Amino acid sequence: MTRTTPARPVDIEAVFPALAAHRRTATRLHPRPGAPKTEESSLAGPLLWPADEPWPLCTAVHPKGTGHRLSHVHLRRRMQDGARGRDYTDEEQLLLEGMTSGLHVPDLGDADPLPLLAVAQLYTRDVPDLVGPDGCDLLQVFWCPFEVHGPDRTIDVVLKWRRAGDVGTALTPQPEPPVVGREECVPSTCVLHPEQVVEHEYLGLLGEDLQEEIAEWEENLLDEEDGEDPNAPSAQASYATYEEYEAAMAAARAEEPDEIDYMSDPSVAPGWKVGGYASWHLTGPAPVDCARCGTPMPPLLTVDTWECDGSSRSWLPVEDRAGEDPGVIDPVGVYLGRGQMRVHTCPADPTHPHRLGFQ
Repeated sequence: MTRTTPARPVDIEAVFPALAAHRRTATRLHPRPGAPKTEESSLAGPLLWPADEPWPLCTAVHPKGTGHRLSHVHLRRRMQDGARGRDYTDEEQLLLEGMTSGLHVPDLGDADPLPLLAVAQLYTRDVPDLVGPDGCDLLQVFWCPFEVHGPDRTIDVVLKWRRAGDVGTALTPQPEPPVVGREECVPSTCVLHPEQVVEHEYLGLLGEDLQEEIAEWEENLLDEEDGEDPNAPSAQASYATYEEYEAAMAAARAEEPDEIDYMSDPSVAPGWKVGGYASWHLTGPAPVDCARCGTPMPPLLTVDTWECDGSSRSWLPVEDRAGEDPGVIDPVGVYLGRGQMRVHTCPADPTHPHRLGFQ
């Protein structure tokens, strides 16, 4: 099934023509639980990895014997999906309790090499905004599932660009780390429904005059919404019962337009995506420049907890608006940093070392 982002609630470039110079496309990946194939773009699916090429390993020295068995993480998620809407059985409860105690891989030493976790496989044919080294049409993303690396004590991400046509026999079975630091470091296996959308630059990076104009526009919208609707039901109207009054109020609320603001609606799309702009909603803007050549580095891949949240509901795809399926709002099960991680790459040379950003 395709995924279609609704049209933005407002044509923001018609209101502010200067924003045409601050537009960029992004490809929303729209991950949903599924069973992808080797030749497909996916999250945590099987990779087109050559059988004769070593699998990437984490060789950093850090605690590796404690955490969660990867097999337990997958089992727990299957149990949670199966028990949705009901209580766990006694047998299920015992299984869950058995997964949360003690050292999980006590014979794994801190210096032992650990297979990296396969996180994503993205083909350029599926993802229009995916741009890598010349001739490469496939990006494979890995990370060590322990947030202990470097001076920032965070996750270690590895990018592998390749030409899909150069791969002969694919490796099977594919290595996995037996243990992970946190369950939230493990993506659930998802098929992707890529969709290209238009974004506009983060508010704090626009010129001061334009920021002031947008702020004034938002205030005017709020003033208009706060104005009394003469046709709305009121406490003074005549209702036979309180229940009738509540039903009338609920109907009126359902017809009210959602509040519109620049950051939530026409600016930066939420969710897993490739390309587009970075959001700086927690820390404020900061430069992300290539350590090798000094070129500003835009985000290549954004890893997000939510497909959308309460403040960005206008981005929820049309096909997912019926019901309250938690697999739509949080399809991947990953929570890094404070909810969002970006992988920035150098546009001058994508093989230069990438940088990470967290929000």
